[in-house]
Amino acid sequence: MAFSLAWKNSRSQWRLLQSVSSGVPLFPWRTAGSCLDPEMKAYLEENTEVTSSGSLTPEIQLRLLTPRCKFWWERADLWPYSDPYWAIYWPGGQALSRYLLDNPDVVRGKSVLDLGSGCGATAIAAKMSGASEILANDIDPLAGMAITLNCKLNGLNPFPILTKNILNMQPSKFDLIVLGDMFYDEDLANNLHLWLEKYFWTHRARILIGDPGRPQFSGHSIQHQLHQLEEYTLPEPTQQDNNGLTTSAVWDFHP
Repeated sequence: MAFSLAWKNSRSQWRLLQSVSSGVPLFPWRTAGSCLDPEMKAYLEENTEVTSSGSLTPEIQLRLLTPRCKFWWERADLWPYSDPYWAIYWPGGQALSRYLLDNPDVVRGKSVLDLGSGCGATAIAAKMSGASEILANDIDPLAGMAITLNCKLNGLNPFPILTKNILNMQPSKFDLIVLGDMFYDEDLANNLHLWLEKYFWTHRARILIGDPGRPQFSGHSIQHQLHQLEEYTLPEPTQQDNNGLTTSAVWDFHP
């Protein structure tokens, strides 16, 4: 697991934090599915595996990095693109996706913003549960490509994907914002907290957060504004890939 451990470390997370916090405009995925660069698409397909096992949502198929993939074992610096956070189905996203699939009334007929979408599983779960409008947001253009491919794997028409830093934008109103596994760094957690508070008071949107209990989340002041909706026991493969984390929960944000 040389590669996966290398890019999950704190240094890699700090590189991601710098990208999120810098405000540098990133390439926008203007029309879902329209910008699938053939070379990047082929590389992504060659170095990921389609799987639906080992997660809380076996009904969703995803292209992920697994132990059967070359770059699960290769040195991280051999990967030619930015760190592939989108290639792991993180436990907070798993909990959110499971919750939306089990509680479709939460999203049915509603507009949804999936913040830090990664592999797109939570946005896909929202679409499966009847969301009327979805915007998936991730700063990595390759994540945008992966999300589009994952939509097609699940028989869905790709939805719009934005790869700009939305924390420095004033997006239009959505009925629901979902975000998973975003509270892994103290500075990023503080920036997210401020942005979510402002968005809530501007648009009165509902905000759901998925997290497996990382210290940056469980010890953050946002805890005073949360109500736990559900907690799930993580499947054994997810526990093994996430340093022994055993559960993941969904929280309703009420500032």
